[in-house]
Amino acid sequence: MNYRNGPLSAAAAVLLLVTSVAATADDLTATGAERGAGKNGAVPAFAGRQAPQSGWEFGKLRGDFWKHRNEKPLYSIDAANVDKYSDKLSPGQIALIKQQKGYRMDVYPSHRECQLPDFAEQNSKKNLTAAKLSADGERLQTAVLPGVAFPVPKSGAEAMLNYVTRYRGEGIEWSPVVTAISPRSGGGEWIDVIGPQVFYAPTGKSSGTTPEAVDQLSLAAYFAINSPSATAGQATVQRQYFDKDSETYYYFPGQRRVRRMPAYTHDAPLIGFENQYLIDETNMFNGSLDRFTWKLVGKREMIVPYNDFGMYTFNTRLRDVATPNGIAADHRRYEVHRVWVVEATLKSTARHVDSKKVFYLDEDSWLALVGEDYDTQGKLWKVRESYPIPVYELGGACDNEPMAQYDLSNGRYVFDGSSIGQGKDLRWYEHGNGAKFSSDFFTAESLRSASER
Repeated sequence: MNYRNGPLSAAAAVLLLVTSVAATADDLTATGAERGAGKNGAVPAFAGRQAPQSGWEFGKLRGDFWKHRNEKPLYSIDAANVDKYSDKLSPGQIALIKQQKGYRMDVYPSHRECQLPDFAEQNSKKNLTAAKLSADGERLQTAVLPGVAFPVPKSGAEAMLNYVTRYRGEGIEWSPVVTAISPRSGGGEWIDVIGPQVFYAPTGKSSGTTPEAVDQLSLAAYFAINSPSATAGQATVQRQYFDKDSETYYYFPGQRRVRRMPAYTHDAPLIGFENQYLIDETNMFNGSLDRFTWKLVGKREMIVPYNDFGMYTFNTRLRDVATPNGIAADHRRYEVHRVWVVEATLKSTARHVDSKKVFYLDEDSWLALVGEDYDTQGKLWKVRESYPIPVYELGGACDNEPMAQYDLSNGRYVFDGSSIGQGKDLRWYEHGNGAKFSSDFFTAESLRSASER
């Protein structure tokens, strides 16, 4: 795999931590990325945030205002030449290219323009000494947020928590969002689940905060189903915490009641998706780290989804993007970037349908760009990828809401977090306004009230 370095020893991590304040100004960015280019030039030096070209406002296509929009691919990877590029691909990517009919990756020039706002960068620097894990090493006990909790991670858990607690503003709203499940092998219909969705991140406030100051609430989510008719009217809220497992409430219109769902976590299948999509697969990874042992494997150069503005074309027909054989190649963009590799192995005392998970985290943004799941027999099972862009509402901080997950065992895939085909873009809010951006909106009582109007 040509990892650039192995796991950090305790001594090396401490040494790097001690020197990080000085190194951040010279060798590392505020979020812990190497400023310099890669040895062969495929990974460029860090450029930093870039404003959209003049004229963008919400409601216009984001990609039309990106200064690199007219670039052409440097090369393409498919089943015929994938072995040539195997040193820059993950096992899951290689398997996907070889197995998924017509799958192609178009690789473009790389641009390192993901950068947090100044206030989040300052918080990231403070976290070099302020951030701490819980005693079990699996939860974030304290940190100054928004920002990167562990710019210089010493463990896989620290690296993964950088993703879980990433800056996304105070909230995101889809009006609506679509989750598409491809048909069964041999025929069948698509499952397109469509409805409004809201995320609220209390730690996204630009004034800065801590887990303690927001009552340990890390993220709250609301989703309601408008279609298909079989599940229309169902709705859910989930509250994720820093110090305990998430709470989920679900509204069932046939019963006209809200039920608490204590087991609706980890590897529980999402309702209405034919067991193709699990709770902790959403957003690339969702929930607590407690069932796995997390290892920081090292860093490597890799071809990953990046600057994927084609996945945010909300005025494009859904079936033109989500095709029977996968997400259309001309809507995906890949670049060479440095990533941290994090491996999660199921604890002997825990239960899960996966025996192992592997994540590939972008060094600049800490976004999980590629993920892989292995079944209980140790066989590669599912491959995920997310589609990041610099978010104009957040001053160029990057996020990766749309994602796709391919099941290698049955050939089906999930496409989630998207506004494609819905006629309206998803929207990030640097400052949340209104009732939807308050913890009071994400309660059982509020869910019942909203569902029965």
